[in-house]
Amino acid sequence: MKKPLISIIIPTKNSKLMIDACLESIKNQIYKDFEIIVVDNNSIDKTKEIARKYTKLVFNKGPERSVQRNFGALKSNGQYLMFIDSDMELGKSVVADCIKVFQGYKVSKINKGLGGIVIPEESFGKGFWAKCVTLERSFYVGVEWMEAARFFPKTVFNEFKGYDNKLISGEDWDLNQNIKTKYEIFRIKSFIRHNEGKLSLLDLLKKKMYYVSKINNYSSKLTNSSSFTKQSSIIGRYILFFSNPVKLFKDPIIGLGMLFMKMSEFAAGGAAYIIKK
Repeated sequence: MKKPLISIIIPTKNSKLMIDACLESIKNQIYKDFEIIVVDNNSIDKTKEIARKYTKLVFNKGPERSVQRNFGALKSNGQYLMFIDSDMELGKSVVADCIKVFQGYKVSKINKGLGGIVIPEESFGKGFWAKCVTLERSFYVGVEWMEAARFFPKTVFNEFKGYDNKLISGEDWDLNQNIKTKYEIFRIKSFIRHNEGKLSLLDLLKKKMYYVSKINNYSSKLTNSSSFTKQSSIIGRYILFFSNPVKLFKDPIIGLGMLFMKMSEFAAGGAAYIIKK
């Protein structure tokens, strides 16, 4: 039986420091029936040059990830679509594990159809703040309101018209929640490794302020209101963190640093939200 083709779509912008490792991890997948589609947003570094070593399907499109991802989907030939970022590296069995889930899924009166697959993420990076982010993200594995699907049947993706082009923040959650209104979302155990690079606290706060300033288009949608209430709750996050104090304070300095980082991010995000309003 012919194996289904998977289209792996990667939006990029000035990604020369990480795109090679990302594409190499795709090349090393144990499942080999895939195509790589890179959609670059006017990079001024060597991102496109590096990408062309791995695929001929390198395009230029902007201005943000939702538009880039949807453009990549239009150019795809695969039966399934997978979306990752240029700072991510796939475990060798990620694609194979996603396919196994779909091949083993049986539609019935109870099972309403499989619409997407969540791939858990673990972070890594250099320096103190990257370690704090790594610890934070470890608490979100398996938390439904913090994870979002990255792997979809193309028919389902098209049925929901892909990512909302108006969303710059929360677009992953938005599509995930839309699909869940009609289909099931499953998850696999294999991980994506997210390269945080070398971070500073100032970098983190600037990023938080940018995305929070763009969050209104996501939060104002009725289908997102329940999840957004949880995602935006500092109390909810801290309850989650303190639900596993052994993990939180395994390294007390990193644990305290992570709690301070999150408090600072919520303060910066709150300021950005008020300014935007």
